[in-house]
Amino acid sequence: MGTIASLLTNFAKRPAATKAAIEDCERALGTKLPEDYRDFLNFSNGGEGFIGSGSYCALYQVEDLPSRNEGYEVKTQAPGFLLIGSDGGGEAFGFDMRSERCVYVQMPFMPLEWEYARPLGSSFLEFLEHLADMQ
Repeated sequence: MGTIASLLTNFAKRPAATKAAIEDCERALGTKLPEDYRDFLNFSNGGEGFIGSGSYCALYQVEDLPSRNEGYEVKTQAPGFLLIGSDGGGEAFGFDMRSERCVYVQMPFMPLEWEYARPLGSSFLEFLEHLADMQ
């Protein structure tokens, strides 16, 4: 088990998001982001690269989350999914917000449907650890 910082050594981090940007995003999305993801945004406002020695990951800037979710028609295609990034190819990363207990999931962009979702962890750290273990 690593730390978020140790798992992101090969990840091009962006400067931290501002509190105002996070609050604007939450207002635009109509939901509060999970606390551990907010903590990540206070460390890095998205970025891209390899997680550990495993998977490539692109995490969107908080300012882009509302437009990305709208552009992919997430509310229509996979209600309750909140898109936060991708594997740089055909897979989306995000949260299952359908219950109080947030789960990080991966699903294909095409089709963006719940039946193809795979859980990756119940915390941001578990999500990163899962990606680090994938080859």
